[in-house]
Amino acid sequence: MECDQDTGGQGSARETPGPKMTRQQLLTLIAMASINFSSMICYSILGPFFPNEAKKKGVSQAMIGLIFGIYALCTLVGSLVLGKYIVQIGAKIMIVAGLFVSSGCTVLFGFLDQVSDGTVFIVLCFITRCINAVGFSAAVTSSFAISAKVFPDNIATVLGFMEIFTGLGLILGPPLGGWLYQSFGYEIPFVVTGCLLFAAVPLNMWILPSFDAVPSQDSFFRLCTRIKILLICFVVFTVSSGIGFMDATLSIFAIEKLNMSAGRVGLLMIGLSLPYGAASPVFGIISDKYPSFRKWMMVIGGMATGVSFCFLGPLPVFHMRSQLWLTVLVLVVVGFSVCMTCIPTFAEMIDCAHENGFEEGLSTLGLVSGLFSAVWSAGMFFGPTIGGYITQVLNFEWSAGVQGALAFLAALFQVIYFTFEEIQKNKLQKTETTLSQGEKSPLLSKTEAIAVDIS
Repeated sequence: MECDQDTGGQGSARETPGPKMTRQQLLTLIAMASINFSSMICYSILGPFFPNEAKKKGVSQAMIGLIFGIYALCTLVGSLVLGKYIVQIGAKIMIVAGLFVSSGCTVLFGFLDQVSDGTVFIVLCFITRCINAVGFSAAVTSSFAISAKVFPDNIATVLGFMEIFTGLGLILGPPLGGWLYQSFGYEIPFVVTGCLLFAAVPLNMWILPSFDAVPSQDSFFRLCTRIKILLICFVVFTVSSGIGFMDATLSIFAIEKLNMSAGRVGLLMIGLSLPYGAASPVFGIISDKYPSFRKWMMVIGGMATGVSFCFLGPLPVFHMRSQLWLTVLVLVVVGFSVCMTCIPTFAEMIDCAHENGFEEGLSTLGLVSGLFSAVWSAGMFFGPTIGGYITQVLNFEWSAGVQGALAFLAALFQVIYFTFEEIQKNKLQKTETTLSQGEKSPLLSKTEAIAVDIS
């Protein structure tokens, strides 16, 4: 399968997929895998021990959620800006610079335990997380765009394959972070993972291909005028909101309600990331092989996610007690359902953009990947902050139920839209059939034709 590039002012045409990957595609896969793995392992190490460590520093549950959430808010802004100007900046430069900034901030975050408690600690957490988020948004936005550029006919399959490394990072991050924290203290988990992320900088400088492209006149505003794009964005929002909510609150819930240590909480989080990583390539292949099934994957996955979150606490209306086996079971189901929901979304957004007149090139891919990353980040901001607030005011059980309701609502909106879309298609087909039959039928009946001949 050959990679197309935008050159000069000419449009790029997709090459016919071949049976084998080119050298450029193989190198791109390696580069994207290194970005996904190293970025996710740095992101996920905080979950098992940072919330509890922050509480020792006098930080409230709501403020802990905001520290998690500000990362996503800055990623949102960074993704929109960098996605718009990816052609002018250069996709490769964005990835390399983003990884460098993110690795440095990760190491710095490890030394914040040495500052004084209270306001100083909170402010430095915010500053470090904000700068880290901008670097992360640069790397992730570019990686999505490059993946779609190099593999235009197998986007979901490639992203599903990439999510294996995302899952590995999410799997290894919590137990590795918990073990390093218990064994060596607060600083070492961040220093180790920050150095791992830094190692991806020279690797990507060496193997990542460069791309030439022409800036597009299209905008995020025009992209967001499509109802289908907005619905998919809401789906992505609910998925990331649920994940972000668990990052900020699950560890405290497990420590207080299930009497677990920080190390065991890291193992508990594998129940979510392991099925997600394992199922990603399967759902990616299904999504590319059966594009018409993508919308129902999002619907089924969203409904399953909504129901599962209601049992994560579980909700008090069920009159069930929190138990370890139930929590693990629900996390496994959430991992599969979130994967089924999320994998088809990016490919659907790109198809919708192309169907509505957006040109096929790196500029459009930058817009779509920037919007995708921004919406994902919005959910990652909403989940920890609002979820943390509801947890503080009410409890974890009700907060998880709110996340489930959002996921179920997104699935319901999709059912309504796709049903209406199917009705409109059937009406259009009937109209076209009627018109075609009318064109084929004679203007005069046989009796009228005979009468004309006689006259």
